[in-house]
Amino acid sequence: MTIIGLVRHGITEWNELGKAQGVSDIPLNKIGKQQALALANRLSLEQEWDVIITSDLSRAIETAQIVSTTLQLPISMYDERIREIDCGEIEGTTEVERIHKWGRNWREIDLGMKKYEFVSNRGLEFLEELVMAHKDKRVLVVSHGALIGLTLQRLLPEQFPKTSIDNTSLTILKNTENIWSCPLYNGTKHLDE
Repeated sequence: MTIIGLVRHGITEWNELGKAQGVSDIPLNKIGKQQALALANRLSLEQEWDVIITSDLSRAIETAQIVSTTLQLPISMYDERIREIDCGEIEGTTEVERIHKWGRNWREIDLGMKKYEFVSNRGLEFLEELVMAHKDKRVLVVSHGALIGLTLQRLLPEQFPKTSIDNTSLTILKNTENIWSCPLYNGTKHLDE
């Protein structure tokens, strides 16, 4: 059995302002660093991990570095395949700004945002390769909300018709003989302590 822990990066200023980040390289803010440390402490107490892989965007890298330091486990790979969805022209804008600029139906306009299917395909292919490369290992993957959510919706559509992924949440996937299960979804108990 291969176990994959999917982690969304800690919070950023753009998260707090409600701005679409996409592939813009926005760092963690102070709260985001505190969240990452709380997650790292939780992970150090709950279970051992064999591998850490992170998106190549700084907010994910910073989160992974904090976890890596606490777990005393080096980051194995920085992988652009687990980047956030490319939001095109809406990156750096809030919902209010989008409505002001493009109208209430802005989602119906082609503003260069990648299609959800493209993102979920990318996430699914990454997971399948991960299971083959790290059979029977425990792999921690630090990524982004839309990538994680869309991948879950594609992987386990009956369990996840919709998703909401909180900053530094932990989602556990298990793969046993190519059968996927999700015993923990969007776990954030470390943020309550």
